[in-house]
Amino acid sequence: MVSKVYFADVHAHSNSTGLLPKVKKLYDATGYGKIIEEDDIVAVKLHFGEKGNTSFVHPVFVRQVVDKIREKGGKPFLTDTNTLYNGARANAVDHIETAIQNGFAYAVVNAPIIIADGIYSKNSVEVEISRKHFQKVKIAKEIETSKKMIVISHFKGHESAGFGGAIKNLAMGCAPAAGKQQQHSVLNPKVGKACVGCKTCLKWCPTGAISMEDGKAFIDEKCFGCGECISMCPIRAIAPQWKTESIEFLERLTEYAYGAVKNKQDKVLFINFLMNITPLCDCVGFSGSYIVPDIGILASTDPVAIDAASFDLVNAQLGNINSDLKCNYEKGADKFLGLHKHVDGSLQLKYGEEIGLGSKSYELIKI
Repeated sequence: MVSKVYFADVHAHSNSTGLLPKVKKLYDATGYGKIIEEDDIVAVKLHFGEKGNTSFVHPVFVRQVVDKIREKGGKPFLTDTNTLYNGARANAVDHIETAIQNGFAYAVVNAPIIIADGIYSKNSVEVEISRKHFQKVKIAKEIETSKKMIVISHFKGHESAGFGGAIKNLAMGCAPAAGKQQQHSVLNPKVGKACVGCKTCLKWCPTGAISMEDGKAFIDEKCFGCGECISMCPIRAIAPQWKTESIEFLERLTEYAYGAVKNKQDKVLFINFLMNITPLCDCVGFSGSYIVPDIGILASTDPVAIDAASFDLVNAQLGNINSDLKCNYEKGADKFLGLHKHVDGSLQLKYGEEIGLGSKSYELIKI
């Protein structure tokens, strides 16, 4: 089946063709507003950005979506889940404070913030999916109990997933800490010879599995593979022990994405922002150089199709030689393999279609 993906580019020549009105036009084009009814509580799932990160989806874009929900009498709330690592979003209090500091104040977005898995990431329910790796998955309760949801994703690179878009936003973003751990459990990192003993990884490890030996970091058996030390290492001296682990991780992640929307058939809208396309996730406390020029914004009711279209649009660009790209600069080359050579992120798309999450086939409709 071919899914419709609506696309608006970044070019603007008047107030009416700017990015903010384009967000609303995309929303209208999908027809999603027709299912919003008076007093519907609608979860707006996004990533508020780690403290120090500057490439997350800007609050003024989110406001456009909130306003469209309110037009029909809906009651939107902004939401995400707490992190597995010990950062500025590890509990709901710190998470909300970080979101506000990053611009998601009520006065800006016109919606409250509710962290979906509770103060300490203990608020979740099990959803039966009966797939290869999981019979049941843990989904944050306030997301699972919301009948309708809009998922706003910043499309970018990711150390362990290859790229992060709608599928990853569903999988990691809708899971409590325990669910995140289940997905990551096959990615056991290893410290390489390049380690300089800066101790950055010690601060981020949620289980205290990292210590110092002979001036270098050492990871012991308490590690459960969350992978945060990989992203947080400033010189990339820590890496997963690749082989089949990457494939299994991507399949686990995709099954969790399936569980996040299983009970919301035809009631979820996905919006991907192909702007500020960085090498790493917005979970890191910085933003690297963009790997390709800004492209535009996409909207669809199919998470696989919107990520497939996003993936293709990014790869159609010329790569930025001043970014972390190591190869694949030419048009048509896989930019994410050029960043993270051990991870084929397109497996999310293939497996997502296989398990019924969505379709890789899409029709790109420019508005």
